[in-house]
Amino acid sequence: MAIMHTTDADFAKDVEQGEGLMIVDFWAEWCAPCRMIAPVLEQLDQEFAGKIQIVKLNVDEHPETPARFGIMGIPTLLMFKNGEVVDRIVGFQPKDNFVRLIEKHL
Repeated sequence: MAIMHTTDADFAKDVEQGEGLMIVDFWAEWCAPCRMIAPVLEQLDQEFAGKIQIVKLNVDEHPETPARFGIMGIPTLLMFKNGEVVDRIVGFQPKDNFVRLIEKHL
């Protein structure tokens, strides 16, 4: 599956009513750690194809959803399983940390 982009308007439909494991990346264009994490997410998307969905939400363009989830800094990644938040990653993390968390929740 390709990385999906969502909006405040579509977040409930895309993520909260979604099935399975999703990683939502709250990011912004100007954020250097967000740009560093992007290739890691691309790799995870390929390695876990069909098992997880990665979703990106631009916090500058869509501020309502990050406010609702208490996102204070970016990048913040929330892991959803069947619409419920099961984990939170704040700041840049090495790929191994993501792999461990994905395997824990699959």
